[in-house]
Amino acid sequence: MTGYRQVLAVPGMAPLLGVSLIARTAITADVTALTLHVVLGLDLSYAAAGGVAAALTAGVALGGPLLGRMIDSRGLRSVLLTTILAQVVFWLGVPLLPYAFLLVASFVAGLLMVPAQAVSRQAIAAMTTAQQRRAAFALESVQGELSYIVGPAVVIVCAATVSPAVVAWGVGAAILVGGAGIAWLNPPMRAEDEADAAAAGRPPRRQWLGTRMIAALTMAFGTTTLLSGVDLAIVATLREAGQVSWAALVVVVFGVSSVVGGLIYGALSRPLPTWLLLGLLGLVTIPVGLAQDWPWLCVAVIGSGLLTAPTLGTVADAVSRLAPPGVRGEVIGLQSSAQSAGFALGAPLVGVAIDLSVPAGGFAAAGLAGLAAALTGHLLSRRSPTRTAAPYHKGSASTRASSPAGDRR
Repeated sequence: MTGYRQVLAVPGMAPLLGVSLIARTAITADVTALTLHVVLGLDLSYAAAGGVAAALTAGVALGGPLLGRMIDSRGLRSVLLTTILAQVVFWLGVPLLPYAFLLVASFVAGLLMVPAQAVSRQAIAAMTTAQQRRAAFALESVQGELSYIVGPAVVIVCAATVSPAVVAWGVGAAILVGGAGIAWLNPPMRAEDEADAAAAGRPPRRQWLGTRMIAALTMAFGTTTLLSGVDLAIVATLREAGQVSWAALVVVVFGVSSVVGGLIYGALSRPLPTWLLLGLLGLVTIPVGLAQDWPWLCVAVIGSGLLTAPTLGTVADAVSRLAPPGVRGEVIGLQSSAQSAGFALGAPLVGVAIDLSVPAGGFAAAGLAGLAAALTGHLLSRRSPTRTAAPYHKGSASTRASSPAGDRR
């Protein structure tokens, strides 16, 4: 736990993780809040709610790199203030908009979503040393898991007691508080010893978008494809068993296992390569479908859960090491886009597998998707160093041997 104490002792790190958790929890709950509003407030179908969720997700995926590039060129506070204002206007207007306008507004809101996750990752890369970074990103991935456990659950509970309009306003207020807190802290986006590299201007895209970076982004995509598919497979399996009401408990067990796994992994002295962690996650996910009722399913998802946060944290670490300081915001935005695309693809992919086979086939499809991404990432990372960009990070000019995405072990 010494590594965690060192990370939390970094000036500004603990407050940053605290306020960004507020923003990320609200952002995680946004799709649930919009779904409840469309179904309960507008009295429309779940298909209509899915259209709004898809519009928001598409906006987030497209907006990540654009906002990251704006942070690189214009600074953090200007981007945060713009996105906070956009979110306040959107969430205040949600109860007043007819469906067609809500669909368009959701896409715009996604484009201008407060980049709490990306800012946290960029700040971690700037505020920590290479030795501290793995523990720091483990904490960041644990933070993400906590937001997924808490956010949607709070929105669902609130929806049972207050109107969907109040829930929407509450989500908007939480995004405002979290985003304003990050703007007030104004964490550094580059380390002090990266100032010269950043002042040199934006390096050409071909210089940093090499095979190692593509490998890391592929594994980011594969990880969230797997995780999105697992959520659907859990619901399908328990529905088949007539126990769908227990799905929330299984998801909580999965999330808590991920938190525990992230904390354990961040405290280890030696990292594992990203492709290996993702490959192991895929392997342990495939047989989860053999569990046919909720108690055994709770046990079966623990293995996948223990590997989830470590895989997400290692992907984030790999991307930050490979990103030149002058374009780190854009690169981390690309990672967010890759993960959003994975979340969007995972559920339909697994849904097809379930329709063509049995619910257990959903876990197999999700695990195989993770394995395919791990194998692709491993093969790409083995490409000749002359064809890839060198990793960048604070304290060293070249750390290819220590980069999780490029480790050949």
